[in-house]
Amino acid sequence: MALTGMRDVCIGFGGSLLLDHVNFTIERGERVCLLGRNGTGKSTLMRLLHGDLVPDEGEITSTQGVRISFLPQEVPEAEPGTVSEIVEAGLHQTQWEPAEGWSRGNRVEKTLTRMELDSTVHYENLSAGLKRRVMLARALVSEPDVLLLDEPTNHLDIGAIAWMEDFLNRFEGALLFVTHDRSFLRKVATRTAELDRGRLIDWECDYETFLLRKQSVLAAEAVERKRFDDRLAREEAWIRQGIKARRTRNEGRVKELEKMRAERQARRELVGSVRMKTQDAGNSGKLVIEVEAVSCGYGEKQPIIDDFSTVVLRGDKIGIIGPNGSGKTTLLRVLLGELPPAKGTVRHGVNLEIAYFDQLRAQLDENKSVAENVGGGNDTILFNGKPKHIIGYLGDFLFSPERARAPVRTLSGGERNRLLLACLFTRPSNLLVLDEPTNDLDLETLELLEDLLLEYSGTLLLVSHDRTFLNNVVTSTLALEGEGRVREYVGGYDDWVRQREPAPRPAPPPAKPEKERRTRPPKPGLTYKEQRELEALPETIETLEAQKEELYRSMSDPEFYRKNADGGAAALARLKTVEDQLEESYSRWEFLDQRASQ
Repeated sequence: MALTGMRDVCIGFGGSLLLDHVNFTIERGERVCLLGRNGTGKSTLMRLLHGDLVPDEGEITSTQGVRISFLPQEVPEAEPGTVSEIVEAGLHQTQWEPAEGWSRGNRVEKTLTRMELDSTVHYENLSAGLKRRVMLARALVSEPDVLLLDEPTNHLDIGAIAWMEDFLNRFEGALLFVTHDRSFLRKVATRTAELDRGRLIDWECDYETFLLRKQSVLAAEAVERKRFDDRLAREEAWIRQGIKARRTRNEGRVKELEKMRAERQARRELVGSVRMKTQDAGNSGKLVIEVEAVSCGYGEKQPIIDDFSTVVLRGDKIGIIGPNGSGKTTLLRVLLGELPPAKGTVRHGVNLEIAYFDQLRAQLDENKSVAENVGGGNDTILFNGKPKHIIGYLGDFLFSPERARAPVRTLSGGERNRLLLACLFTRPSNLLVLDEPTNDLDLETLELLEDLLLEYSGTLLLVSHDRTFLNNVVTSTLALEGEGRVREYVGGYDDWVRQREPAPRPAPPPAKPEKERRTRPPKPGLTYKEQRELEALPETIETLEAQKEELYRSMSDPEFYRKNADGGAAALARLKTVEDQLEESYSRWEFLDQRASQ
């Protein structure tokens, strides 16, 4: 039974509708990930379900008595009161009434224990990650039936993200969330929905299956649209020649052309892709940064970096990971020479041109327009030695002329990050420093940024909590492991997980001596049953191979997913089963064959 949803909902804020006759429901136990490009209306859909907005048309439906909680994308920086008071406010917002034997204090205390939070700490003194956890606790304290999360992993470190994954997988209600973190998405979502050009497409599958189906659907849509456009062009050429006779069929052809024109005008094109390019500043020296026995800290406390040495060479792509507050930004500042170390030396190579992306967005002037932030008041910029108009350059980053003239304070989080990237790439560089560049970016822009960084010929220093992004981009990782330790590992996040030292385990108790048993040696050769099994295995393997080839042939057809919207997941599951059976049959055949030869 659906807990909440929407029926035939439309809403817009000028221009095209964000939601155009959308239908959606969610049931208890489902964990739905809502995908879509920045600005397509994902947050609007959540606010409609939460009751913060009213649709222009259609209706929001909810089961009687259902409780819905919402964690918005932007977490407030300052809230008066302690953690306990902030969380208790969630009970008042939902009109929660305690059950018999319970009090509001009991409920708050249980939630704080569950979320591993200190009730007495003041909210404004917490880190960004803990503030987000407090807001999640406020959303959960009323025991909601439906939980809405908008970019819940923003500003969380890897440990906090892993904790949230585990927590949400145990959540018993319905979950609808928006995220750009592909690892988080894969581990949490059981169903995928997508907002695309005003329509909500419920793919009813996991993320990997969604990627396959989406690719097939876009390919089929492109073929169909080209066929329509070719036909429209022929009809336009015919009408320009003039109607040669007053015949009924010609009048019908004119009416059909008018319908095609209206259909073409109403068509909503795909949201464009960001066209990012870097400017080459020429090669730096082979040595970029040399760090020798560096220590750095604040005051008398344990140093953040203690006796750290490394060498950064031209072309290295280095990821920097660690918990929030561990000193990642401090390490960047030491490497760049902005913060002198207490001990040790930092030496830079020659011909360095540095471009720096600041996660706090301090480089942006809130009161100036987008164009003024990029061009500094000029109408053109110099890009790879050629002048380019600022409006055209911002168009590459999906800013319309009207948006380019808007003040920065009106931009969303994703738009601000795109603006920072636009500012960053106006400067030639051979050392690119990115501090949390992935926050608020949609998945398509993230993948384009990955491709750009992979092709970048200079040196890269990257701070990120996006595990997939790190795996796809960096060649080595600097991990801040506490107590001033900074260790270097080859590869990305998954490589770091494999290489790091495991936590010491307590020694197992000594095993009790067992009495010696006389074991009968196994008989050589095969039993009658095993001999029959060995003779039947080649035919079994041949049948499974044929099934595998047939499944591959069917699923490679571009029309497969369009004609079998519900069968795609079943086909993938069947293919996985056949491959597992094949592997098992081959292993069994090899084992029996060896036994037979003994």
